Amino acid sequence: MNEQSKNEERDEGSSDGARDTVPNDSAEPKLTHLSDRGEAHMVDVGAKDITVRRARARARVRMKPETARLVQSGTAPKGDVLAAARIAGIMAAKRTPELIPLCHGIALTRVTVELTPVADGVDIECTTEARDRTGVEMEAMVGASLAALTLYDMLKAVDRAITYDVALLEKSGGKTGDYSRKI
Repeated sequence: MNEQSKNEERDEGSSDGARDTVPNDSAEPKLTHLSDRGEAHMVDVGAKDITVRRARARARVRMKPETARLVQSGTAPKGDVLAAARIAGIMAAKRTPELIPLCHGIALTRVTVELTPVADGVDIECTTEARDRTGVEMEAMVGASLAALTLYDMLKAVDRAITYDVALLEKSGGKTGDYSRKI
């Protein structure tokens, strides 16, 4: 495959209607967490260069409008649910290797969790950064997910129908380069 073909990008659809831009490095992608014998293993990242890595993930938490009003007014039965969710998201990002099998421990240099109340719920964005040999996408997605689950836990007494979805919005750094979800 020539260099131009390697650098061409292709669009892939996703379940939420977004269009993703990903590098087209080969016709058949290789699953890096499988050995040549098909067994799960931890990828050796020892020879990779240390680069600045950044990722941003989003969780959209949807709830009844009356529940969203409790969140916005700060009058939920368990108190400031947004503060609890923010701390949970940061803590979860830091503990990702304990939660996701085969995930490398990364020395995160920054984790932010932004929670934005909207009419039908809360939008959460978790951003993670590190200077390391492997990416921080899982840390961002775990942070956003646990912030969402914390909202559910703190609000389930008034609304058991709360739902959420999570998606990687962007990542930068590393051999595979940049990724950005196009919505």
